[in-house]
Amino acid sequence: MIEPQKICSDLVSLKSENPPGDTYGPIEYIRNFLEERGIGSKVICMPGGRCNLMTTGNLRPLMLCGHVDVVPSLDEGWTHPPFSGAIESGYVWGRGSSDMKGGCAAILSACDALAEAGEALPATLVFVCDEETGGEYGIRYLLEKNMLNPCDCLIAEPSPALHPCIGQKGLCRLELRFTGTPGHGSLYPIVGVSAVMEAIRLLDYVNGLHERTFPLNVDLRDIIRTSSRVFAEEFRMEKGSEILERVTFNPGIIAGGEKVNIVAQHCDLDLEMRIPWGCSIHDLIPEIMAHSSHAAIVKETVHEPSLTDPACDFVSLVCREVEVVQGRPVSPILQWAASDARHLRFAGFRVIEYGPGELATLHGTNERVTVSSLEKAADIYLRIMRAYGSRSSV
Repeated sequence: MIEPQKICSDLVSLKSENPPGDTYGPIEYIRNFLEERGIGSKVICMPGGRCNLMTTGNLRPLMLCGHVDVVPSLDEGWTHPPFSGAIESGYVWGRGSSDMKGGCAAILSACDALAEAGEALPATLVFVCDEETGGEYGIRYLLEKNMLNPCDCLIAEPSPALHPCIGQKGLCRLELRFTGTPGHGSLYPIVGVSAVMEAIRLLDYVNGLHERTFPLNVDLRDIIRTSSRVFAEEFRMEKGSEILERVTFNPGIIAGGEKVNIVAQHCDLDLEMRIPWGCSIHDLIPEIMAHSSHAAIVKETVHEPSLTDPACDFVSLVCREVEVVQGRPVSPILQWAASDARHLRFAGFRVIEYGPGELATLHGTNERVTVSSLEKAADIYLRIMRAYGSRSSV
């Protein structure tokens, strides 16, 4: 079996920052890798070199999925250049090593082991171009074109080693435009309405939403509490328990005003909120908007929280194989972030996310993944695929 750290290093060295989103390099690498092992695939390319790949033949009851796009990176602050793919001190270093070219490498390494053993591939493989900017050219495109059928899907996203992720918080993104009444800056707040201040007032209200708690059924409450403890340990957060149970938010972009001595007539705000179970996005948006009569929604993106049944056989199988390889008790958790899993779940797929990675380094400088986690992930994927292969041969 080709070592997954070598494949990961190769993939990291092939730049695929998104934006701009050109993934031709890593997708061509994967196509050649599979072809050399007798595994057919087709590449679906979109404008700008946004390329996806899926294996050919009949769709299988198991799908292994990964994205090859990565978030942009500056050169400053890295121990190793971000696209070096250096293998050193027990890690593979570089942008995308954890998120998630490491997971893609582990999938390919497991496929190589199957090929060496003369075993047929019992899964459909899908590698997409556009997870980091919402999936419009990636998984969403493949779903819209009916190229995928609902099945059990394992996404090789980085996760805690003993905790496959079976659900994620909801997502609400609002692009807001505030309109004020201009006037001489020296007379505000007596004269004029500042669009900038209206945006600040709305954010002050959103900040208060974080203090709310929401009703949960007993089963969900237990898994959320387990998940919260895991995240508190992973990120060394004192308030880890609040990640999944509360509304978290980020005013990612705010821009407004015309001149320092003019009361601002315009202000734009891009607001992102992660929504916990028990909170209705349908009710939340009008509640927020009621606190600024000077705001209008320009664009709205909404995804409700999603969940794969923790009692289903797919979750049991994955947890069992992880436990065999890791040698310690395993339990599923929910996650705070968004990924392609939400699109697949809403299309009828049972989805689990499990993969190698150093969670604290995601999207940061010195992103890296341990060689040992890559090797264990490849072993786990191989065991899961063989379990599905034995099912189909019965």
